[in-house]
Amino acid sequence: MPPRIAISLCLDDRGRWRPGRRYQYADLDYARALDDAGGVPFFVPLQGSAEQALAAADGLLLPGGDDLLPQQPYPAGVAFDPVPDEQLHFDRALLAAATGRGLPVLGICYGMQLLALEHGGTLHYDIETDLPKAGPHRLGDPEARHAIAIEAGTRLAELAGGREALVNSTHHQAVAAPGEGLRVSARAADGVVEALEADSEPFRVGVQWHPEKGTGALDRALFRAFVAACGDARPS
Repeated sequence: MPPRIAISLCLDDRGRWRPGRRYQYADLDYARALDDAGGVPFFVPLQGSAEQALAAADGLLLPGGDDLLPQQPYPAGVAFDPVPDEQLHFDRALLAAATGRGLPVLGICYGMQLLALEHGGTLHYDIETDLPKAGPHRLGDPEARHAIAIEAGTRLAELAGGREALVNSTHHQAVAAPGEGLRVSARAADGVVEALEADSEPFRVGVQWHPEKGTGALDRALFRAFVAACGDARPS
């Protein structure tokens, strides 16, 4: 049987879609990318037990989402679209449950940032404020790409077949420090962190771009490697 991979969901608890209702949602491209790579995706709604939610899972994908909020004040012109506390609490519980079982994890955008925080890392909560010399990372054209430089000897370099790649970019937050047990595996030309990975097994990778949207060789290789790791981690 192909590996079953859980995808966490975003929460709308502010009635953005319909007043008085709460919805959970996800971009279907995450499921499509996992399916194309040979996995069986399923979505995990908020519930009482993260451990039970992952009972049938062979891996966890933490997708993109809303903003993580800083503790310190930012200039009045900086707008944040915060992740609801209920979703953040459950996502953290899912990550802890996956860690406890040794499941492979792939974090994308918000998912990578949460992965760093849970490992004791830190964030740039607004790139323009924290890194005023950084280049643009909210590229308006969905087809636009910027280059990343990949660290030699990393899992990502092996998947890319080299030290360079082009990726999409739609974020204003970024990882500042990866945290214990994680290493930076790629950066943009301005130094902004673009990927993280665990120093050891199991597979634990975070990327700042959205590979589920891409058609590049690295995007496809990343999902194939994640699905393969989920299959390898399944108890025999």
